[in-house]
Amino acid sequence: MTALPMAVPAPGLPARVRIHEVGPRDGLQNEKTAVPTEVKAEFIERLADAGLTTVEATSFVHPKWVPQLADAERLFPLVRGLPGVRLPVLVPNQRGLDRALDLGATRVAVFASATESFAKANLNRTLDEALAVFEPVVARARAADVHVRGYLSMCFGDPWEGAVPVHQVVRVCTALRDMGCDELSLGDTIGVATPGHVQALLSALNEAGVPTDVLGVHFHDTYGQALANTLAALQHGVSTVDASAGGLGGCPYARSATGNLATEDLVWMLQGLGIDTGVDLARLTATSVWMAGQLGRPSPSRTVKALSHQEQ
Repeated sequence: MTALPMAVPAPGLPARVRIHEVGPRDGLQNEKTAVPTEVKAEFIERLADAGLTTVEATSFVHPKWVPQLADAERLFPLVRGLPGVRLPVLVPNQRGLDRALDLGATRVAVFASATESFAKANLNRTLDEALAVFEPVVARARAADVHVRGYLSMCFGDPWEGAVPVHQVVRVCTALRDMGCDELSLGDTIGVATPGHVQALLSALNEAGVPTDVLGVHFHDTYGQALANTLAALQHGVSTVDASAGGLGGCPYARSATGNLATEDLVWMLQGLGIDTGVDLARLTATSVWMAGQLGRPSPSRTVKALSHQEQ
């Protein structure tokens, strides 16, 4: 039997957290070896079966830029009928949006940057040029009654610019909200955030008119701070947290990055706090062990390691 933490609720935290699972897209996108489409589809199905209600399926980016996700047109029809599961997809531009809409996507995401340096490195545009590209994409998606998430990378630190001023992040967040994004995900892309910084940014966003209920957080664990930062966000009232099954993925611009916050590690903490996620930890762990086998290496998630060791 899989061990579970003793639930000891802490005051002032959300009763339920929606986990935005990014493993199939963000987790796999930098894998060097091509993962078969059927394996990706089974991964998404297993994640849904474990109780995850939001699973980011793929990205409709040009195959030249992200070869691992070149099969988006083949993958999405295999999973779009999963009952009760939101399947957002990343769209970089109008062409990507066209491809997604043609396949019946009802939730899309755009990927912006809080810094000029990362916008140039990742999007090959200035920050304002990138926002100008997203504006018609968001407007058209909203006109089609499609939910739009705005990812914002480098919210806490940038490998070229260092610490990112809070007011700079607030400016880009408000621009994304003004153009029509329904939800914003605050990304600690190189994992340098600390809890006080997290709460300062969330407070500044509230003061600028961005409500907490449209905000999600996306932490990387480079310096072991992802769970501490998540707890700080929960204490502020955030109830949407991004995570990647088994800790898959990372940032190619940060050599020391250990990857995304592992969904299992997040679920363990949330269950210990008495917060409902709807996720079956045993099934989720089994899914990550299975996926690690497909990739030929063990999962970096501490919870996956601990629970799978207990099962042996």
